[in-house]
Amino acid sequence: MRLDAATVMLQWSSGGLLFLWFTLRSGEISAGYAKLLRGVYATIALLGATLGFVFDSIIGREIAALALAILAIGSFTRRDGRVDALASIIGLVGVSLASFGSDHPDDALWLVRLIVGAVFLGAVSDAMLLGHWYLVQPGMPRKLLNQLTNVLLVVWPIEIVVFLLPTGMLSVLNGTIDDGWNGVLGWFWLACAALTGVLAWFTRAALRERSYSAVMAATGLSYLAILTGFGTDLIARALLMG
Repeated sequence: MRLDAATVMLQWSSGGLLFLWFTLRSGEISAGYAKLLRGVYATIALLGATLGFVFDSIIGREIAALALAILAIGSFTRRDGRVDALASIIGLVGVSLASFGSDHPDDALWLVRLIVGAVFLGAVSDAMLLGHWYLVQPGMPRKLLNQLTNVLLVVWPIEIVVFLLPTGMLSVLNGTIDDGWNGVLGWFWLACAALTGVLAWFTRAALRERSYSAVMAATGLSYLAILTGFGTDLIARALLMG
């Protein structure tokens, strides 16, 4: 198994800033939320760049990670998300360069997996962070979290499909690719993939309830979804990179 941590960090920060822009476009959330997410994703991007420079550097990826971090920090006090969208695009360009800089035999499919994975990780992460922000700003409309949950429900099956395409996780499940654990990791991936969708559906169901405690229940479910979501993406990545 092998996992390129620098690319994962850039995917994560790119997807996170993409959905920060998605949330900010309504103008119904405080500037503090934007500052929090910009700080978090700038830090993740810088960690990724550092790992990249130290281990198996892909220069285009590292430059993109640094540019993303600079834009996120530079727009720290802005209330709109236009710079966040630009930073996300630059990050995704870096992710694309990383796919072609790898030694994976199917570059086109691997590129699709990395881009879909970036969107998937960003959606599940921002849903959890936005849910926690309701503790700080309880008057926010629920539609913001509903929208992110709906996006996750759309991206989730796409994430699964791109990792099932050959050569993919079906080869791990049927034993053609040895996971090194007698098939356990393949089935663990399948459980994570299924649970992520179930948790997202329950999150949306919880948000239909009128009480404020329903928002907190949805937040708890989204916290579990981020764990299973990362399991869905990272386990498959590690196994298929060989």
